[in-house]
Amino acid sequence: MAPIYHALKVDESRCRGCSHCMGVCPTGAIRMRKGKPYIFQDRCIDCGKCYRICPESAIDVEEDAFGSIFSYKKRIALLPPVLGGQFPDTISKAQIDKSLFAMGFTDLFEVGEMWPVFRLATARYIKENPHQKPLISPFCPAVLRLIQIHFPSLVEHIIPMKPPVEMAAFYCREKFRAQGYGNHEIGTFYITPCAAKISSVKSPCFADQKILTGVINMDTLTNRMWKRIGKERPDKVPSLPAESPCEKGILWFLTAGESDYAPGRSLAIDGIANVREFLEDLENQEISDIDFLELRSCDESCAGGVLTTCNRFLTVERLRNRAWRCKKSAEKNPPHWSDVDEKTEELLKHIFLAPIEPHSVMKLDEDLGQAMVKMEKMQKILHFLPGVDCGLCGSPSCRHFAEDIVNKDSRIEQCVFVQKKMMAEGRLAPKSAEGILNQIWGAHLDHLKEESNQ
Repeated sequence: MAPIYHALKVDESRCRGCSHCMGVCPTGAIRMRKGKPYIFQDRCIDCGKCYRICPESAIDVEEDAFGSIFSYKKRIALLPPVLGGQFPDTISKAQIDKSLFAMGFTDLFEVGEMWPVFRLATARYIKENPHQKPLISPFCPAVLRLIQIHFPSLVEHIIPMKPPVEMAAFYCREKFRAQGYGNHEIGTFYITPCAAKISSVKSPCFADQKILTGVINMDTLTNRMWKRIGKERPDKVPSLPAESPCEKGILWFLTAGESDYAPGRSLAIDGIANVREFLEDLENQEISDIDFLELRSCDESCAGGVLTTCNRFLTVERLRNRAWRCKKSAEKNPPHWSDVDEKTEELLKHIFLAPIEPHSVMKLDEDLGQAMVKMEKMQKILHFLPGVDCGLCGSPSCRHFAEDIVNKDSRIEQCVFVQKKMMAEGRLAPKSAEGILNQIWGAHLDHLKEESNQ
């Protein structure tokens, strides 16, 4: 299995070892080692929960340098509707567009324009695969990684389609290649509200040609845009032509944006903890008779992305306001038949992919017999552990700790409750116990001892 690129990195110089990140990680990918978080790279899905909760901002997002756009003659910004939701309704779309052109982009394309293509592709796939229920949307890259790594038995339920932004990049490339531009002259850059998209671009889930050139952090870009917009006089802002999606193309990026229009019985679930709980029930066959699942990692879907700058509820309100305005405008002046509409059937020929492969690393052992032995050992270890999930052992829970022990990533003496018992029985010296904890918490150990005394 090829290693997965991860956009989230720990800056140990800023980290003070609070372990909040370990506690919120939905996949149990973080451990504490010498007072700093250690990330099991093969379990991380770049959902960004650790990034959002860190009180010291010690987790960084690696991104493409903005200056890389100038390596291309055609510099296309692929815009999710959520970008517009970072600005109040008093800021016009023309102002937003002008700021992006001023930064150096030559063309803008709203990813929401792809909505009719995906709606039709999803409906056709559901109709042609009636025995594969429930079918899962490939929209969210963090959810794709979650299923590949932690729920490999459900991979076959994912609709094997390129994600919307990849199809938007494909459409733009084809459009400009038809105008005579070489592929090397066309740069397609997605303004992303989430870290998982950065990861998916650098190490795609799909074995397909790389279509997207790069990804730009929405947080960074929005701050730059505000500086430019703040200097503009509204009466001096021209009306700039830029493709704008319909009402449904805007709402597509919010919770229920897909499920509301999917045929049959469908559900929309947001929030990575909720998604994980639902997938566990689905894997255990406790849920059935569902045709389509829209699963999004972030609360309120893309409006709650970790790289957005605005409160997610305000973003949702703004996007719904914009969708309403688009609907009213379309009622008075029906939109023209766009190039995307004209090319829908052609785009559908390129949207489907080979079946998605699992990327599971959660097996206790490749050998089934050894895996069963380890599972039995895990159950025995759990009987000795307190079950309070205190995290002092450096693992997020007693179950994770037991798994780490059988995989030789931890020792049972790291549990403070086991330590006390061993010291009472004379099987462990206090100095040795302190040395073990020092391996986990490092310089942070003295602080923990003070808290314990209090």
